[in-house]
Amino acid sequence: MEYGQRAISRRALLGSAVVVAAAGAAGVAGTPGASAASGTSRTAGTSGTSGTAGTSALWREFAKSPYTHPQIPYVGQAGQRAGATRFPRHRVVADVRAYGAKGDGSVDDAPAINRALAAAGARGGGTVTLPPGTYRIDDVIRIGHSDVVLRGAGSGRTKLYATKNLTELIGPYGSRYGGDKSSWSWAGGLIWLCPQERWNTLTTAIKERAWPFEGWTGNKRDEWRTLTAVARADRGDRSVTVEDASKLTRGQLVLLRLADDADHTLLQHMAGGGPGAEAYDWNAMTKLTSYVPYEWPVRITAVHGTKVTLERPLPLDVRPEWEPKFTTLATPLTGSGVEGLTLEAVETPQSPHLLDKGHNGVAFQCAYDCWAEDVVVRHVDNGFGLIAASACTLRRTRVAGRGSHHPYYCREGSHDNLIEDFVIEGRTVPAPAGTQLHGINVEGLSSYNVWSRGRMEMGTFDTHRGMPFANVRTEITVSNDGRHGGDAIAGPLYGARFAHWNVTVTNERAGLIKIDEIAPYSVTAGISEVREFDQIDVPDFAGELHARLEAYGRPEDIRPRNLYEAQREVRR
Repeated sequence: MEYGQRAISRRALLGSAVVVAAAGAAGVAGTPGASAASGTSRTAGTSGTSGTAGTSALWREFAKSPYTHPQIPYVGQAGQRAGATRFPRHRVVADVRAYGAKGDGSVDDAPAINRALAAAGARGGGTVTLPPGTYRIDDVIRIGHSDVVLRGAGSGRTKLYATKNLTELIGPYGSRYGGDKSSWSWAGGLIWLCPQERWNTLTTAIKERAWPFEGWTGNKRDEWRTLTAVARADRGDRSVTVEDASKLTRGQLVLLRLADDADHTLLQHMAGGGPGAEAYDWNAMTKLTSYVPYEWPVRITAVHGTKVTLERPLPLDVRPEWEPKFTTLATPLTGSGVEGLTLEAVETPQSPHLLDKGHNGVAFQCAYDCWAEDVVVRHVDNGFGLIAASACTLRRTRVAGRGSHHPYYCREGSHDNLIEDFVIEGRTVPAPAGTQLHGINVEGLSSYNVWSRGRMEMGTFDTHRGMPFANVRTEITVSNDGRHGGDAIAGPLYGARFAHWNVTVTNERAGLIKIDEIAPYSVTAGISEVREFDQIDVPDFAGELHARLEAYGRPEDIRPRNLYEAQREVRR
């Protein structure tokens, strides 16, 4: 057993750690009031007291070892600027009307909006405003420069009405793994935040039918160079020793790169280790093995000699056999956001499964420290996408309309993101035959992401193979009627340290939410009593899973109520 009592005991009780008991605010989890986009607003999720009366036994255990707990990941710094509660307020530098936008639905306003965004980027950043109105867009809205914000007057006052899909605008997008699937089923957005150069190379490759990798190191994952080797370190460490710090500076964004070895010990480590992971047939999972090396973007906060301090704790052990190194990455998009608007696609029937044409919402790609706030997407194939995006926050967002394939998706090695105060509305029309509904998706070795304070009128907790690990879903109400997806060759549904904490299930369906019998080194705490029917997930690993179950059938009793917010109070 790799993450067991050894991991718990190797950290002493942190003298400054605060054990937090959640305030017993009234209301159903995930629906504590009203707000502009999501129908939710922040309530007192945790108290500032240091007492332990009434708190979860698991939580008390976690507070003694928050960075190395065997089942609960530390996600207290997930989101933009390590979980900042306020977004930057860039000065207003442009009004789209000054660039020719009408805002009355009569003409294509996309060229004017994109000119204003490009001008803001050329000036070094700033906010582009969209006054109240309906802006018809016949093209993708692109934010390709850092520190650029597109701000409407509120999701109920500013609408972008999208008349075309990504297949029409860019072209068909096949899968790099073959078959007749459309990659617009999980990629791209009609509002697309991505570094301009990276967006150019991606869309050029799509037009040339040279289906690309979509992450931080280019279409063939070869656009990087080594900055320095990294010495052995443990999961949870905040500082590492490097071979040569001459190319590293405070504030720099780098990639930590971990390659797997011939025995797949890195993948075993992500799964929690032990006999079950050792016996798993990793070599047969060819799609999964294409996802490694594991690439984790992180900002450097200090450099002292060869000691480098990082913005977040290490997500995994760092071992010599995995050739650990800091490398370069694509020039990142940072400090950019979308606020206060609705993106509505022309209403068309939902496409058959995996054949989406790309009526997609908002996509973040190769983005770090970016955000969306008070944004609604309607009648989309796929709602909000995180594609090789890290440290981003989606707050007060909503997916509405005729029904979506992936209302929220998180893939291609996306890490440390925060999705809070979110809503997936029930579909407004019946689902056409042959379509599929997932929900809040995570896949592709994505890790340390959080979904918090949500209301899901449909969908499920879609863990989509590709062995994501160390993710948290907390304080959510869900009508659990979706299904997971993922190719069999993409490997396990779950790696280690998934936590489902305070989840109210309104229709008693267990699948993908009660995970104590399927996910290794996981926590299922404070979920409704559920029944095993229409279950489509089975354990990937044989033997003992070392999963934990607490307060089953009693979500109202679990303390703290919100695992993420409680973790924010834990400090070294």
